Order: sequence, then C-alpha cells, then structure tokens
Amino acid sequence: MSEARAGGRKRNRLLTRVAWAALLLALCLTGNGSADEPETRASGRGGTTAAKSHPHAHGLPPARDPLPGAGPQTLEIKVLGLKAPIESHGLDKLGGVELPPYERADAVSWYKDGPSPGSEGPAVIVGHVDTQKAPAVFAGLSVLKRGAKIHVTRTDGIVAEFTVENIAVVPNEPFDADKLYGPADTDEAQLRLITCGGDYDRKKHLYNANVVVSSYLTGAAPAPQPQQKPQQETPQPQPQEQPPQPPQQQQPPPQQPQAPAQKPGPAAPAPPGPETGEGGETGESETDPEIE
Repeated sequence: MSEARAGGRKRNRLLTRVAWAALLLALCLTGNGSADEPETRASGRGGTTAAKSHPHAHGLPPARDPLPGAGPQTLEIKVLGLKAPIESHGLDKLGGVELPPYERADAVSWYKDGPSPGSEGPAVIVGHVDTQKAPAVFAGLSVLKRGAKIHVTRTDGIVAEFTVENIAVVPNEPFDADKLYGPADTDEAQLRLITCGGDYDRKKHLYNANVVVSSYLTGAAPAPQPQQKPQQETPQPQPQEQPPQPPQQQQPPPQQPQAPAQKPGPAAPAPPGPETGEGGETGESETDPEIE
C-alpha cells in the first residue's frame, strides 16, 4: 500500500472517530424535541463494544472486500419493515451529525464527511427514534438481532448488504470511544446505525444513551431495475355488428306492359279496277245487247 493511501486512510479514520465522539455526545443530549414523555426504549441485546474487524462471531458470513466510494440513496431493513430515503449531512452547530427535520422523521442522515456505506471504514447513518406525535424511522432499531441484514442502495447502482454483528446501548456519560469504535486499523467496510436509546429523562426531555447497531459488508449486487409497464396499445374501434336482416322475399319479375288493343277502323275502299268506272260500276253498257 502506498504511503499516500495509508495516510488518507488514517486521516479518514481520525475524522470519523472525532465526528462520532461529537455525534454520540450531541445526538441525544440535545433532546428529541418532545414535550411529552415518550415510551422508554432500551436494548438488552449485545454488549458494550462494537464489532471488531476479524474474526467475526461464529455463524456469521465472512466479510466482503470494500467497494469503491459512492453515495447512499436508500436504507432498507426488511425484518423491521423499514425503507427510508438517505439524506447527506455534515455536522450541526452542536457538533453532532445533522438530523433530518421532524417533518421528515421517516428519513435518515448519512455523515457525508466520513466513509460511504460499502467503502473502507465505518460509515455512519443516524435517525430519529420518535417525535412528539409518533415513533420515527429508527423506533425499532434496538430490537434487531445478530445476523439481520441491512441493505443500502448506492448511487452507482449497487446494493450493499451488511450483516448485523452487535447491538449496543452506549451511555452518554461516561463516553468511551474505544469500546464503541473497536480497533482503529480496520480495513473492512462497516456501517453504524445510531439513534437515541436508554432511559428518557422527563425533566431534560432527552434520552441518556445511544443505540448503536454495528454491521459489516457481506455482499453486493446490482440494484434491481424497475419493471417497465408494457405500453398499452390504443384499442382499435371494432366494427359494429349489424342486426340480422329478415330474409327478403323474392319479388316476381316486372311484367312488360302490353300494347293496348287497336279498335278496328273503317274498311279501306278497294282500289278502282281497270274496268271500273266511277261509282264502282263496270264499263259495260247498260243497254242489253240486241237479241237477234
């Protein structure tokens, strides 16, 4: 490994450790903005130390090599029914990682100045446990079990899979970073989910501890592509069925009109013969021949 890369890793870890110390001291010491006492939440699971680099607990899958850096988009924990958008934030005025406003209590915040989920080092994602009106995105974080899966969809189209190794309740006072962070020379891709926990102080309106879920990268796969809806074809107008026509009766062929019968007219006069004179009489003399 080059000296430049080693120096960059060291500075990255130092920055992350300082930010975590500020985060855990400020996340729940600033209160959750609730004037009413919320339900007390605490985790009896796990110990007081975070996940170590190697070896992992018996029965857990081996760690996967880190991925190149890429921003996170979505956090999903299926056993909790949790799917939340991830916002990118730095530190707030109190020195903790800036949380999404209570109007977006269903979102979580990634500390953008530290490692990204899936890349080398411990990435940090924080979220509210409740609001004045209802439980928030990380209300069920303390009941996660070892071996549970966490999925982070990244901007490079990769879904990074993390396996939960430890769930711890870390008191705000006294604060021990070494117990929380584990060895500083980890070369794994790790993820910490943090929210308020422990007991709720009714006078100060805040929790006295933090719930920290430690996990490490165990898988990576391309994000499933959204299925495209098939384009609906424009329905073509169907020809309307014509009602059945009654059978047509065959008409007899039209009769030709007969010429009207001609009435008999007067007989034409016979033409005069050679011996016929006027009046149709012959030319013989009217005088009888003499009889001898």
